[in-house]
Amino acid sequence: MVMRPIFSPDYPFVILGGGYTGSFLYHLAKERGYRTFATSRLPEQNVSFACPEDRLYFDLENPHSWAKIPYPANLIWCFPALPEGMAYSFAKEMHYKQCRLVLLGSTSAYSTGMDTIIDEMARLNLHRPRVISEEGIRVNFGGTVLRLAGLYGPGRNVLDWIRDGRIQNTGRYVNLIHIKDVAEICLAACTQADAGAHYVVSDGTPRQWSAICEFAHQRWDIAIPPPTETSNIGKRLSSNKILSALDYHLKYPDLYSALNALESLPGSPES
Repeated sequence: MVMRPIFSPDYPFVILGGGYTGSFLYHLAKERGYRTFATSRLPEQNVSFACPEDRLYFDLENPHSWAKIPYPANLIWCFPALPEGMAYSFAKEMHYKQCRLVLLGSTSAYSTGMDTIIDEMARLNLHRPRVISEEGIRVNFGGTVLRLAGLYGPGRNVLDWIRDGRIQNTGRYVNLIHIKDVAEICLAACTQADAGAHYVVSDGTPRQWSAICEFAHQRWDIAIPPPTETSNIGKRLSSNKILSALDYHLKYPDLYSALNALESLPGSPES
């Protein structure tokens, strides 16, 4: 059995990669009083949301940069763990430095078209290089894999996707999770989740795009895209395991209430 490092509040949080998720993680960890770093191959450009002293140069494919990662630490890996060989070597080194590894994967690791509720017992698509790499790190070095549903929140409004024509009006199921819940779950996973475990992370309520489009039209008078037939029914995900393991209660359990709050933000069409 792979042993996980003992968590200490003195251990820093290190966010590997910036982007949308990394920025929310960084600000939440700082708000909680943790020493926090954000990394990138171009830190001044890609993690400008972090204080200058919290920006670290890191390139998975440049082992010399690995020495810049403080240890022991809680590492939250926000980008795909690829290429596999470099990811495996990095994870091995961090494991022996007593770092806690939490990898953010995607629920695309599970096959579509299964007319059942998908949880952690579902078969993974091990033809995908990203999934193979995540599984190697999980099994061999106790990495905890959080497989995230579609992210939405400030700056990523589902209603804007409909307005911009990026969404088809189909019966396909979609699973979503608010970015602020993701940030909370990531930090909690470092301290509470089992090493070597993997979890589905969603709001636990699969919805069909056609139903979301209809509600958006009724509530916000957003034009409904023409109906489109699809043979891809999507997935229906269960988040029971992660919520139970972390004893976590979602801050945004209802998509429509969350979208109403997003529409009230300054600069939104409804504000």
